[in-house]
Amino acid sequence: MKGWHKALPLQSENNMTKTDIENHLKTFIDPHYGVDLITAKAIKILEIDGVNVRVEVELGYAAQSYLETLKADLTDLLKSFPEIGEISVNARVKIASHAVQQTLKPLPNVKNIIAVASGKGGVGKSTTAVNLALALAAEGANVGILDADIYGPSIPMMLGLSGAPESRDNKTMQPKIAFGVQTMSIGYLVAEDQAMIWRGPMVTSALQQLLKETCWDAVDYLIIDLPPGTGDIQLTLAQNVPVSGAIIVTTPQDIALLDAQRGLRMFEKVNVPVLGLVENMSVHICSNCGHEEAIFGTDGGVTMAEINKIECLGALPLDIQIRLQADVGAPIVVAYPESRAAQIYRDIARKMAAKLALKPKDFSGKFPNIVVQNQ
Repeated sequence: MKGWHKALPLQSENNMTKTDIENHLKTFIDPHYGVDLITAKAIKILEIDGVNVRVEVELGYAAQSYLETLKADLTDLLKSFPEIGEISVNARVKIASHAVQQTLKPLPNVKNIIAVASGKGGVGKSTTAVNLALALAAEGANVGILDADIYGPSIPMMLGLSGAPESRDNKTMQPKIAFGVQTMSIGYLVAEDQAMIWRGPMVTSALQQLLKETCWDAVDYLIIDLPPGTGDIQLTLAQNVPVSGAIIVTTPQDIALLDAQRGLRMFEKVNVPVLGLVENMSVHICSNCGHEEAIFGTDGGVTMAEINKIECLGALPLDIQIRLQADVGAPIVVAYPESRAAQIYRDIARKMAAKLALKPKDFSGKFPNIVVQNQ
């Protein structure tokens, strides 16, 4: 995956300055940030020794598979600078903790919480959440996923997990692990066929327990699969869970987009930035002949994103393998990592994490607590 760049006019080597190189680097648009690396503050070191240049890049999002491509692209870009000498480009990833709602504090051992929401059920939100979590893990991040759908937990089935979580102190729970991802769900604590006949306050309390009484281990991204809808439960959760960002999952269908719009407004009310929108089931791919047909309409997600000035992070096909692999507990990102759908999930995951990386960081842990004592 290449960023976009253009060559600058020729200049003499004797006049090469750091500003010249910075301006040259600004012509490279990172495909995940959507801006150049200077603007994204990802260039940590830029050294010029005569005609030789050394660049150190630090991406703020999970992108292990992209680093070699990035280094090659930047090297090629710098080679186009006239009379340049030796070029050294290195790239790494460092994921920071980002700000949450002003009235809340980030959870211990969890850098960032990303909520995955939809205005209505049946749009593939849980499948999207699971595959994005696995995609972030494949990109080198330490990832967790919390199944917040108390009434209809589906994460255990999608990840092939069952049974109660371990407790080492009879107070907290160890997350269950699948494909390197830490997971927690009410589905581990109740029988599969048990109906959860709970009112809103009980649901909110249960989610808070699952979230705060799980021993998450150094999580970079905790994906929360929110219940569908935008009622009291969803709003209460959005107000009480320290969320760094959210994404909206929809289909191109008009009625789904209408409900997705309500979901977006809900996050605006609680000051949670929406990182983007994912259009699911955008096109049906025939498993026999490969024919593609937009059975739910076209460009609905793109249009909604443009109207709301957010990004459409990607469009996923209505592919039978996505459904089959989720049903057998081996989602497509891990079952068929080279498939078209898996690559789309990984691209969406990188863009989602990159949009978060551009948001303000959380500095609450940097400041000491001031304690006033009477002498």
